[in-house]
Amino acid sequence: MTHRILFVCLGNICRSPTAEAVTRAKAAARGLSLDLDSAGTGDWHIGKPPYPPMQTAARAKGYDLSSLRARQVMPADFDRFDRIIVMDDDNASDLAAFGPSEHVSRFTDYLCGPGAAYVPDPYFTRDFDGALALIEDCAEGLLDALDGQL
Repeated sequence: MTHRILFVCLGNICRSPTAEAVTRAKAAARGLSLDLDSAGTGDWHIGKPPYPPMQTAARAKGYDLSSLRARQVMPADFDRFDRIIVMDDDNASDLAAFGPSEHVSRFTDYLCGPGAAYVPDPYFTRDFDGALALIEDCAEGLLDALDGQL
């Protein structure tokens, strides 16, 4: 069984595409088969690649975001994906307009160690390395949680 996961942030140019790429790389290293995608609650960046400073931070850690393109969440995503994972509570609130919330959780629910209640948006904080480190930790926790289910 392939587990289908959608990562969601505001514009789909920093956090959610990074979560998609990091989780994909870490799942492949574990031999896990996942269907991953990312989207934003807003439509400002549809069709655009991830934000260049985020790509630079990710590339420095071995993750390639260059092929990803921003898209907006669609109501059909609630049927297509087993889990929808948001980066913060605002994203969760915004998703209420798109569909039911029973499959929605925060990425930080999967933190391996102590940490934040949400993944701060580096587009505004300018802390791309910090966001990436938190995303890596959450991805490991998510994969640990899924490992017994796959």
